[in-house]
Amino acid sequence: MKYIKWFKEIGIKDVNAVGGKNASLGEMYNNLTPLGVNVPNGFAVTATAYKHYLDYNNLWDKLSDLFKDFNPDDIEELKAVGKAARSMIMDGEIPDDLKDEIFKGYKELKKEYGKDVSLAVRSSATAEDSPTASFAGQNETYLNIKGEENLLLAYKMCLASNFTDRSISYKYTHNFDPLKVYLSVVIMKMVRSDLASSGVMFSIDTESGFRDVVFINAAYGLGENVVQGTINPDAFYVHKPTYKKGYKAVLKRKKGDKELMMVFSEKLERANLAEQFTKNIKTPIEKKMKFAITDEEVLTLANWAMLIEDHYTNVRGTYTPMDMEWAKDGVDGKLYMVQARPETVHSQEKLTDFEIYRLLEKSKVLLTGSAVGEKIGAGRVKILKSMAEADKFNDGDVLVAHTTSPDWEPVMKKASAIITQTGGRTCHAAIVSRELGKPAVVGAKDAMKILKEEEEVTVSCAEGEIGKVYEGILKYKVEKVDISKLPRPKTKIMMNLGNPELAFSLAKLPVDGIGLARMEFIINNYIKAHPMAIKHPEMLSESEKALIDKLSFPYDGDAEDFFVKTLSEGVATIASSVYPKKCIVRMSDFKSNEYANLLGGRHFEPIEDNPMIGFRGAARYTHPAYKEGFELECKAMKRAIKDMGFENIVLMIPFCRRIDEAKRVKNALIQNGLSDVEVYMMCEIPSNVILIDEFLEIYDGISIGTNDLTQLTLGVDRDSEIVAFDYSEMDEAVKRMVKMAVEGAKRNNKYSGLCGQAPSDYPEFAEFLVKIGIESMSLNPDSVLKIIKDIAEMENNSNLKGK
Repeated sequence: MKYIKWFKEIGIKDVNAVGGKNASLGEMYNNLTPLGVNVPNGFAVTATAYKHYLDYNNLWDKLSDLFKDFNPDDIEELKAVGKAARSMIMDGEIPDDLKDEIFKGYKELKKEYGKDVSLAVRSSATAEDSPTASFAGQNETYLNIKGEENLLLAYKMCLASNFTDRSISYKYTHNFDPLKVYLSVVIMKMVRSDLASSGVMFSIDTESGFRDVVFINAAYGLGENVVQGTINPDAFYVHKPTYKKGYKAVLKRKKGDKELMMVFSEKLERANLAEQFTKNIKTPIEKKMKFAITDEEVLTLANWAMLIEDHYTNVRGTYTPMDMEWAKDGVDGKLYMVQARPETVHSQEKLTDFEIYRLLEKSKVLLTGSAVGEKIGAGRVKILKSMAEADKFNDGDVLVAHTTSPDWEPVMKKASAIITQTGGRTCHAAIVSRELGKPAVVGAKDAMKILKEEEEVTVSCAEGEIGKVYEGILKYKVEKVDISKLPRPKTKIMMNLGNPELAFSLAKLPVDGIGLARMEFIINNYIKAHPMAIKHPEMLSESEKALIDKLSFPYDGDAEDFFVKTLSEGVATIASSVYPKKCIVRMSDFKSNEYANLLGGRHFEPIEDNPMIGFRGAARYTHPAYKEGFELECKAMKRAIKDMGFENIVLMIPFCRRIDEAKRVKNALIQNGLSDVEVYMMCEIPSNVILIDEFLEIYDGISIGTNDLTQLTLGVDRDSEIVAFDYSEMDEAVKRMVKMAVEGAKRNNKYSGLCGQAPSDYPEFAEFLVKIGIESMSLNPDSVLKIIKDIAEMENNSNLKGK
């Protein structure tokens, strides 16, 4: 046939003939279906057919005249030219020979899938899915098409979408001639995700570029809501290295609101084909509260993402992370891949480049949402209800909108930052923001109500997964580092981290592992409930029970399963950022007053005059008042290590006062299935130093906590401002304690590290630690790069190590 090619006849080398989308579908159909990846069959109406259409209707010269002396930055001119070009296409006639071939292809699909098969008709541009430009959402798609007449109309409308305002602007932005980007069209079996779920996925973290994860978004109904950012979808991560070792587990998950689901309308009004087959309905509450796909489906999709990434990497001869779309068919219950293209942002970055944005001041947080871009931007708020208001937008303004569909790209280019009320981190607005290098906060509810026109704001996406909009123009700095040029000291430099949301963005830091992962952040921010409240709901008020039921609803109402999975996945996320390097996880170290603030905590916690030296750390773990809570913590750590495959996790016991206590806790770990796991002890009490040999008969190493060790050595309340002048890690008594601890660890051939800010605050303290031969220092992330340079210089200049 002259004008159509079946998927089995095309592959990735045929982009010029069939466009990026078709070429990729053919590539997957031919090479990945044998590996178990489901791809619906279909055919490409080629770029040759597009040229034939323009030839037949004498449109080349007319279109060329439209674009003479054209200024794509003039929004009014852009609208006029786009409208005229589309009208020319729509007013044309499809040649009979092209019609005949399209109808023959349609007949073949009916033979394969049944006479009632519905079709997806999708645009596939010849410049699409190139390494530097995705063309995501620039051209149109029409779904659930039935009948020859509707099929031809959908085909013609796809051709016209080559000249949407957004597509014209995008072409000029990426230096493509609009008359040399040809339109091929996909005609394929429709996957009935309107009866199930759909979404997008990336074989890389979309914000940080972290390569070791697959990121999956999912929602009910057709995928357009996820792609366009109309809703906030569910999010899942799977860790590639442990998955490939045979550990099949979700690394991390977050339930989205999924407010709407797109389904097919019963109306078949041909005059409005763009909308005739779809409508948004409210998602039923029981569906909203659940995840849109099962863990088994998440893992199937993740496996496909890895197979696709590996295949494209081999074909192209260079590492190629992928941006993909998937759908679940509600009729046959199967998952399908419906698109795959190279990711176009992080794939272009140098792995050695590290850019850190830091706010230098804070103000009132006006609203929050999902962070896109890890950058900071500031300017005056401009609230746009539609592109009709685009003329009021100036360079450097902060764009605030309900959502930013591809039509908004000309305005997005001018913005210093972007805020939308809807959308998740893989919505179209997020993809374009990343390509443009703009920080964006998506899914910021009520942004158009809360923010005021012309109000000055600062948009920060540099503080983890939560993007924040601050009042006023705040000062910030950008630190750029070429990691390849950093010296590497002999003393290991590790990182303190409690917030899993920061893990992927910090994975580029050249650290030797995580020296202190605090689980309190995960319990406080994600679980929110006291562990004993999970175990003993009968002790709670009705309102407290209701809140815990709501938290555990997505886990089939099993509160213990909710606790264990949430804690294990939070810790595993931190461990994944340095895998397979060591990640030292401290078991919970809330004080009793802090535990009491957790949901239901007031029923289980004593009231203490001085919680800092009260019922905390190891003392709790085998005590009847908390033993069952500790068992839940152990169950979570066992899952992270043994079921999820994070064997780089080392457990650490805090505030262990006595030898008997150390033995009881170690036995409790063994009884809870953690007998073969490496376990360290926080060295933060003078008794730990005095009896270091005895403690190290029980534990495998120590990590010195300078905050508590200083407090208890000097008898100074570290929370008291009155005696703050007496609190100093540089005091000779504290330094002698530290030295004795390190010497004790060496004597017993056990690990010694220090987690605290003292080496960052006092260069001479860092020098002291190098002199006594400590194995590692663990610092807050913002100090890591400086200390790496300082320690390497100390070691090189003075040869201090081990003296």
